[in-house]
Amino acid sequence: MYAIIETGGKQYKVEAGDVIYVEKLGAEAESEYTFDKVIAIGNDDGITVGSPYITGATVAAKVVKNGKAKKITVMTYKPKKNEKRKLGHRQPYTKVEISAVNA
Repeated sequence: MYAIIETGGKQYKVEAGDVIYVEKLGAEAESEYTFDKVIAIGNDDGITVGSPYITGATVAAKVVKNGKAKKITVMTYKPKKNEKRKLGHRQPYTKVEISAVNA
């Protein structure tokens, strides 16, 4: 059984036992988290699609850790104006392990 969930403005296809990286959640490490925005659930019988979400369906997960991704460098430059700027950015993330899909 798999589910398609929405979190952080993105959609993820998950099954029990999957480990995914999502946008930072307001949860501590080693805690339980429940995703309630379930868009679709698929099993042997077929697929159930919500409009927009399936009521009563949840996905239980365990927060493994919170962290930051590798640094990326952003450069802005305007020719002939002697204007340039260098920035760095590290995107925060949350690593979660899916424990159960509840239909």
